[in-house]
Amino acid sequence: MEMRPFGHLVSVEQACRRLLRAAVPVGSEESIPLADAVGRIAAETVRAPAPVPPVDRATWDGYAFASSSTRAASPARPVTMPIVGEVFADQRFRRSVPRGSAVAIATGGEVPRGTDTLEIFERVRRHGSRIRIDHPVRPGRYIAHVGDDFAQGALLARKEEPLLPSALGSVAAAGWPRIRVYRAPVVAIVPNGNELLSPGARPRPHHIYESNNATLSAIVRAAGGIPRPMRPVVDDPGLIEETLRRAARSSDVVIATGGSSVGEHDYLPRIFPRLGKLLFHGIAVRPGKPTLAARSRRTLFVGMPGHPTSCLANGFWLLLPALRRMARLPGPGWVDQSIRLASDADRLTPGLATVVPIRVEGHRGHPTFHDSHAITSLSGVNAFAILPPGNRAVRRGEHLVVHRLLPPLGDPAFPAPANR
Repeated sequence: MEMRPFGHLVSVEQACRRLLRAAVPVGSEESIPLADAVGRIAAETVRAPAPVPPVDRATWDGYAFASSSTRAASPARPVTMPIVGEVFADQRFRRSVPRGSAVAIATGGEVPRGTDTLEIFERVRRHGSRIRIDHPVRPGRYIAHVGDDFAQGALLARKEEPLLPSALGSVAAAGWPRIRVYRAPVVAIVPNGNELLSPGARPRPHHIYESNNATLSAIVRAAGGIPRPMRPVVDDPGLIEETLRRAARSSDVVIATGGSSVGEHDYLPRIFPRLGKLLFHGIAVRPGKPTLAARSRRTLFVGMPGHPTSCLANGFWLLLPALRRMARLPGPGWVDQSIRLASDADRLTPGLATVVPIRVEGHRGHPTFHDSHAITSLSGVNAFAILPPGNRAVRRGEHLVVHRLLPPLGDPAFPAPANR
């Protein structure tokens, strides 16, 4: 079995910088329905073409009248007004309401001319076709005036910013059915290895089920991309290269998993330089040292370790920020938090940084790593730390600054509760 040594290992910081530089934000745009646009990045600034509401409208069910009619009203001397009509949400009262008269009005109904206030049903006594009010009602009560929600020309959505539900509601209220957004990066995921089976396939001796498609697809979606997982490819260099090239024709990023190290059947280090400019091969980190990347004119290629924990750990600290940049999402996908270790972590290694997966509960961190081949090494993980090279044990009770993953990759209980 032929083994080739790694060449120059780049540092974690160098790998991050090179991949981020190569992760060019997607520039093309598309028009999509508002219902599909949450979390997408607006490719246009939207301003209100007209005020909302366009007319004065009732915000509650009740009665509309002139406030001056109730100025002297009191429990001892209530005011009685005849009901001269009614207005529903889709109607307009065609005539002016005489002072001293009232109109029954539903929520959303246009406030009739001659009225300037409302009182809700619960605070009015009705007797047949008349109402009795025993208190003054100030002008403007329960009325949304023209432009109260937003005026004509108001900013509803800003270019280059994520579209939140509130912004989408405002755009819809202005009458827009669609909005232009930047296209989401398409990310092909290509596992390779003779031993791999797709989940759902019939078990076979000496084979294992492939899991990197599932974990990397989750990272791609969390980073604003569209994952396109593919079936495992056997260890045939020609077939692997053909598959990667075919995937690149319809993808912004192609991630290959497995075959990235220096063994006889690790073909990615020979294939990647033919696909584009090699950015690096080998990172001074554990787990995840056999990682490489290349950039062609239009596609970013990343080769990830086949071991599930190595692959997912690199997905957190290396892939996630790069994919978010391509999708124009702000930040790396985590925030920093100071914690105290609840148990010992893995020993540091001279010359290699160490990624420590951690399950944070409150302000205590539980290291979870036990082996790079075991996906359960990251069970329950919602944070990680990258520790510098060294030659010491990392002990229970140490304080660490960890990268706390944001939902949906982290837990929904974040942010952590304050110290007690």
